[in-house]
Amino acid sequence: MTDILFPPEWHQQSGVQLTWPHAETDWQPILGEVEECFCNIVNAIIKYEKLLIVTPNVEQVKAILQAKGIILENIRFFSCQTNDTWARDHGGITVLKDGKPVVLDFKFDGWGLKFAANFDNLITSNLYNAGYFSVGYENKLNFVLEGGSLESDGKGTLLTTSECLLSPNRNGAWNKEKIETYLKKQLGLKRVLWLNHGFLEGDDTDSHIDTLARFCSEDTIAYVKCEDENDVHFSALQEMENELKTFTTLSGKPYRLLALPMAEAVYYDNDRLPATYANFLIINNAVLYPTYNQTEKDNKTSEILKIAFPERDIIGIDCTALIKQHGSLHCVTMQYPEGVIE
Repeated sequence: MTDILFPPEWHQQSGVQLTWPHAETDWQPILGEVEECFCNIVNAIIKYEKLLIVTPNVEQVKAILQAKGIILENIRFFSCQTNDTWARDHGGITVLKDGKPVVLDFKFDGWGLKFAANFDNLITSNLYNAGYFSVGYENKLNFVLEGGSLESDGKGTLLTTSECLLSPNRNGAWNKEKIETYLKKQLGLKRVLWLNHGFLEGDDTDSHIDTLARFCSEDTIAYVKCEDENDVHFSALQEMENELKTFTTLSGKPYRLLALPMAEAVYYDNDRLPATYANFLIINNAVLYPTYNQTEKDNKTSEILKIAFPERDIIGIDCTALIKQHGSLHCVTMQYPEGVIE
């Protein structure tokens, strides 16, 4: 019988994928601004591990990076057509089968058919066919699943939200029991912890878990806490906190819960944006977290993440450009365990 493990994000990594913004995407009106943010993400990641950049315009991206003084030595490039930049959700999801990495290629349908995803849905298979993944590959394109909806403790527990995974425009014919059984089989899970509360206004993902609550270790969860009773999120996030308090580790102990601040309201074109400090990225020896030009809360988040990850460097990256398209730092990245990207 095959032993399957869905590794946690803090598992040793071979590299991170970024899918670069370009003029044919929704980023076009603020392309220079978002490229600046992407360059800052690149600069942070390549100090710690490899980076894989997917783009239809390889030479153009190389020129942008070199103009910023970024050395390309630790970066691999792959040329293919893309719709957008959200690698967390169109990227491959890696499991370990008998200790060996296998990239699972689930279907990405633009978060329940909200946006075109015809090119993005093919990126993972294109990477594999071009030899960028030196491991096993499995086609799972009969099932819609996004990396932003999954949090693993590395011990067989999955944390997710019912609003996203039970969305009728994803796997509409599947009920909760069938989805849970399928995920347990594909990801080698012992159990699924479902959050039924919590949302962010302006979020297109139907409450991805990586905007709300994150495993930091097998016994620690960082989550967004709203303390303003007049904020539209107050009640739902309070109910989410109460749910988290009822969850226990596999050994039956309550989780250590670390409350991240709720970002002050950010607006763009009169829409409130889903600014969240939960959208951090764990990489080898560091944690990259989004900042929003809110000095007090940006700094408070850094201090909390230092408690969660005392052995790692904590690095803030200004993501005010990213949230103008309703995502943040974790959303534009996908990490791959060691052995995947050669």
